[in-house]
Amino acid sequence: MIDWDDVRYFLAVARGGSVRAAAERLGVNHATVLRRIAQLEERLGVHMFEKLPSGYRLTAAGEEVLEFADQMEASSHLLETRVFGRDQSVRGLLRVTLAPPLATHLLMPDFADFARLHPDIEMEILSSGELANLTNREADVAIRVVYDRKTLPLNLHGMKGPELFGGVYMSCDRLAAWRAGAPDPIRWIVISIHGIPDWASEGEVRATGVPFRTTDAEAQIVAVRQGLGITTLPCFVGDADSLLVRVPGTDLHMYGTLWLLTQGETRKTKRVRLFTEFISRRLAAYAPLLAGLSISRD
Repeated sequence: MIDWDDVRYFLAVARGGSVRAAAERLGVNHATVLRRIAQLEERLGVHMFEKLPSGYRLTAAGEEVLEFADQMEASSHLLETRVFGRDQSVRGLLRVTLAPPLATHLLMPDFADFARLHPDIEMEILSSGELANLTNREADVAIRVVYDRKTLPLNLHGMKGPELFGGVYMSCDRLAAWRAGAPDPIRWIVISIHGIPDWASEGEVRATGVPFRTTDAEAQIVAVRQGLGITTLPCFVGDADSLLVRVPGTDLHMYGTLWLLTQGETRKTKRVRLFTEFISRRLAAYAPLLAGLSISRD
């Protein structure tokens, strides 16, 4: 009999192209990956990978194994979701994936309220910034900003939420200093991988300094509070921060629409239904804040 765990290790190497990538994805060390691959090769009596300087490449036999391994994985996920879908208890694990700013600056109080209402539901909030795969049951619910509804996978069930807007912000003190004629240059504060969005304008304030770059949204927010310059933020972050103000003469930009997404049988479980109904109501109440029509959560 082939051990399904060995197949998982094989798929991780085949998809990642290296033992290192597979080890990182599976949360194990290199030796474990190599041992599992060797076990599977011994059981099948074939060599599945050719080791190259650039990584691991599938052999012809490995390509054949990959086809069947993909089918095994799909069957495994289908079995899990169907069994999971029959679970109508208000207990157990509930994994929710969303962007970090939505978790930390908007919905964490609501997650806490839901957890208090349902103390037997073990919540896991996945807000690392990486998109979790609902089909592979890496998460049960996704809260995502979607610009074009047509890009949503057909196998996902969606509940449409409010539209999300963003603006250009700077610190209140920095704006006052600029109006008073302070000579310090005003910089664009940007997340390194994104740069300055095409839609963003400087309005009445002109950025003259070199950009100030960060790698994450929290550092970006702290930098703009410190008066380094101007930056783009979702309205629910910028408008709710008493230290920040919109840059005069700038317009809002629609990032997209918030969607609550679930998959297949998973959405039929009671705890998933309770959560999506609860959060959809909270999101609806936040619609003015998300659209930039309110400056507080009240």
